[in-house]
Amino acid sequence: MAEDVKKPYSSLDAKPNADSLIKPGELVDLVEVTPLTLNDRRIYNLMLEHAWEEIDKPVVHHVSKATLRGSHNSNDRIGESVERLMRAIVKVSVLKDGEPAIERVQLLGGNIELEQSDGLLYYEIPRALRKIIKNSTVFARLQKEVMFALSSKYALTLYEMVQKRGNLRFKSSEKFKLEELRGILGVPKGKLTTWSNLNLRALAPAVEEVNQLSDYDVKMTPYKEGRRVAGVVLEWSKKTAAGQSAVDRELEYSKVGRKARLGGRVEAVVEQPQIKPRPAWLDRAGEALRPETYETAKLRYPGYDIYHVESEWRRWAAGKDAPRDADKAYLAFFRQFAERNPI
Repeated sequence: MAEDVKKPYSSLDAKPNADSLIKPGELVDLVEVTPLTLNDRRIYNLMLEHAWEEIDKPVVHHVSKATLRGSHNSNDRIGESVERLMRAIVKVSVLKDGEPAIERVQLLGGNIELEQSDGLLYYEIPRALRKIIKNSTVFARLQKEVMFALSSKYALTLYEMVQKRGNLRFKSSEKFKLEELRGILGVPKGKLTTWSNLNLRALAPAVEEVNQLSDYDVKMTPYKEGRRVAGVVLEWSKKTAAGQSAVDRELEYSKVGRKARLGGRVEAVVEQPQIKPRPAWLDRAGEALRPETYETAKLRYPGYDIYHVESEWRRWAAGKDAPRDADKAYLAFFRQFAERNPI
């Protein structure tokens, strides 16, 4: 009797959830022939998330433009990003007949955008890319709150690289040639050509942001061949409980003042908005959240009634398992509420 052969774990076996999405490893370490923007990368990640259940099938997917728009009021950026993604050609490392190979593919196929501001975008994943995703066995789980908090495409890409590698049991570092790293980061040709410029403008700020906002401590150390910097060694390690608590607190703050906090120039306190008292009728729905949670909500989503959103959240959560962190759950719900109900 033949022994059962254990099926290798597939990236498609991983499931997104309310807080995170899945990105196949081949789409993390790809090389952009056509550089994309930070907004393009965020939008594409959300499109992958909404296609995930049938991403390896030849079907038309859809997502609301409000979801892709995020905190922006205009749909113009969505259209511009979609058109760049359609034109984008990337190089992906694959195996062909057991041999390492480079495959050039498009990121996005045909699509239809309904003209209403709150309408849907219908889109297709190209056939060659569907095959790559179907065969993927390594993936990155990206926290959406972190993805939206990072302020540069270099930081977002570095975050994805670390999330892909973080759970490797016997590996905590990897070498990258400078040209390889430029390609993965999407540095435009002719830009940041010297090590000093690349490090000053892209690498060092990206490392600082990822250290400040992700659950890994990251370091990039240059190495030389002769007298020239030839590449870097990327190192990563899981944050301690204290380090993760600091990240959680930072993600609760508004982006205002984040750069100053990162540089240690100010205390991790921002100008507080005027918060009206929590209405008594809401006491019946549950205990009040921390004062700084309401302050963060007011700063992140000006114009919204933070207590009305709390009541909507508590109504939605009724009957579900209690969240491990009610304050984080409320802020995550608030983000989705604001996306669905733009002012």
